[in-house]
Amino acid sequence: MVRERIADDIYVFRSRRYAQVTAGAIITKEGVILIDTLFYPDETEAIRDFLEVRLGQRIRYVINTHYHADHSIGSFFFPYAQIIGHKLCRQLLDTKGREGLAQTQAQNAEFEGIQVVLPDIVFEEGQFNLNLGGKTLQLLHLPGHSHDLIGAFVVNDRILFASDTAMPVPTLFDGDYDDLVASMHTMLALSPESVVQGHGEVILRGEVKSLIESDLEYLRTIKNKVTKLIKAGKPASALESISIESCGKSRIPLNGFVTDLHHANLVKLYHDWGGNGVAPAAA
Repeated sequence: MVRERIADDIYVFRSRRYAQVTAGAIITKEGVILIDTLFYPDETEAIRDFLEVRLGQRIRYVINTHYHADHSIGSFFFPYAQIIGHKLCRQLLDTKGREGLAQTQAQNAEFEGIQVVLPDIVFEEGQFNLNLGGKTLQLLHLPGHSHDLIGAFVVNDRILFASDTAMPVPTLFDGDYDDLVASMHTMLALSPESVVQGHGEVILRGEVKSLIESDLEYLRTIKNKVTKLIKAGKPASALESISIESCGKSRIPLNGFVTDLHHANLVKLYHDWGGNGVAPAAA
């Protein structure tokens, strides 16, 4: 696990073991707000030990930005904290989350004994404001990567924990194209000074606007390319011809895993728009 201090009282933790997934901690005089956990138990335990043992802090809240296991499974290690998430996150953890954990446990003994923990506090519409020790977090519904995803905007520092709404390549195969575009425009409207991506490096001041605009351009490009294939009657195998570079992104981040994510995006759009013979107008 890599630990990075991005403000006097804000840390970001990035996994060495799973796709550079991130978690964050906001330290206040009344305790810690933990935003997500990491996938592998030893890395989440390392976060807990750093905050509780080294810093002597009490973890008051854990925010589940969405139900995907690489962000939520570590909630199990904080039984004394209140868990916060979207209403859909609770529902999905209670169904797909339990199924996914059972599959993971059948394949990896590291997860033996871990249980799904459902959020104690949920919200559905608008935003949820969390105030602790002089810090204010605005929790915003930012669907698109998944239907339940929320971001956490630290108002005092203008830092946005965007979770998987911000990644080295946008991903939507468990969500919706239009929702993701709308969520990115919401991010732009917030004008954060820094953005913590769900995977990968922190987007620093001066880079935020250009990188979000780059992600929107990527989405427009894959929409146009997939639409043209559908209108030409091409089979799904033709998606292999649409490289990530031709859509304006590099294949290098996340040790090349972004190419798999890119292809999954194309397959999602092809089946959403082509399987029933209906394709959207080109962007």
